[in-house]
Amino acid sequence: MQDKTTLAKKQTGRSERSQAVSADLIAVVIAVTDGKPRVLTVGQASALPSGPFELGHRSLQSGLRAWVERQTGHPLGYIEQLYTFADRDRIGEEHVQRVISISYLGLTREEQAEGSGVHGWRSWYDYFPWEDHRAGVPPILADILVPRLLAWADGAEDINMRRDRRQRVAYAFGLDDRGWNEELVLQRYELLHEAALVAEATRARDSGSSVAISGQPMIADHRRILATGIARLRTKIKYRPVVFELMPPTFTLLQLQRTVEALAGRLIHKSNFRRLIEQQDLVEEAGETTADTVGRPAKLFRFRHAVLDERAVAGTKLPLSRS
Repeated sequence: MQDKTTLAKKQTGRSERSQAVSADLIAVVIAVTDGKPRVLTVGQASALPSGPFELGHRSLQSGLRAWVERQTGHPLGYIEQLYTFADRDRIGEEHVQRVISISYLGLTREEQAEGSGVHGWRSWYDYFPWEDHRAGVPPILADILVPRLLAWADGAEDINMRRDRRQRVAYAFGLDDRGWNEELVLQRYELLHEAALVAEATRARDSGSSVAISGQPMIADHRRILATGIARLRTKIKYRPVVFELMPPTFTLLQLQRTVEALAGRLIHKSNFRRLIEQQDLVEEAGETTADTVGRPAKLFRFRHAVLDERAVAGTKLPLSRS
């Protein structure tokens, strides 16, 4: 028969294991190539670069940089902390250990590292096809998602819940003349998840119900983390000139505009955009031209890094096109 001390030790051990917590570092690394916003992925393009925070890491950022470079061969430049995800059921009940994910947003230019065949760059619209409005309202949104969301809202048992759901859908998806807000990426994804219209929702609930598989799924809650990164970047380009982290050393104003449009998923007014860039002294002429345009050669510009020391700048703004 076990004595009380031995039994207490075993109970303590079980309690410690049941309350064990680990921290993962996850990177949302963004580039824009040929007018497409791209995200760095690993595996079968179903995961973001990530790894556990270890005792040997000097800091969270150094640990993140080490994991990304080890998994992709791509060194990180600009990064900022994004969000900490710690929901109890975010990974799945089969995991005994509680996993907290500390995510970071990184901005870079796309490069293919030699000798690394386990990573790649994918358009973020592969994961969120309803977010690209540059060519008008995406068919998947108008023809599939919105009707199913409204049916889901009307299927609530309680009248107050039906009203709440409809209001949330209208707000997030720009219904009832509210207009599309490109920043609400996370709210839209979470609504689709709640309505079981993305694969991650049925996977988590082990549901056999019919579901519209909207966009490419990702492991665990990596698509939710990616949505958070997109929303942060879409907001931030309006008040900080972070878009220049994605640009080559010299660029045309049209290339700059196309990059902003790619990130926002919206078209912007050309002349108003150029006027804003000029008024804020964000760029300066590089003294060169490029022939990679239709018609006469276009001037090349570069970002004025001194502007960051001169004053707080207001980003690139989004003078949206009415067309």
